Amino acid sequence: MNTANLQLEGVLLALSRLVETMRNKGLLTSGEIETALAEAEDACRRDAACRTISPGQAEGVLFPIRFLRAATNRQEGPSPTFTDIATSIGENKDRHG
Repeated sequence: MNTANLQLEGVLLALSRLVETMRNKGLLTSGEIETALAEAEDACRRDAACRTISPGQAEGVLFPIRFLRAATNRQEGPSPTFTDIATSIGENKDRHG
C-alpha cells in the first residue's frame, strides 16, 4: 500500500476522534457536524476541478468527507477501525451518488 494512503488513514482516524470529542464537549452539535460535512461534499461536487476528473478520482476526493460523516454519525461504543468505516462507506455507496 502507498505510504500516503497509510498517512491518510491515520489523519482521518485522528480527525474523526477530534470531531467526536468536540461533539461530546458540546462545542459542536451532531447537526452542525453533519451540516459542515454535507456542505464540504456539496462544494466538492460543484468544484469545476472535481467535474473534470474521472468518476473514480472524484470518489477519491469525496472519500475523506464521507469517512468523517460515517465516523461521526456512528452509535456510541468502541472506536471503529479504519476498515470498519471504509467498508460501511462501500456498502452504502449507492446512497451517496
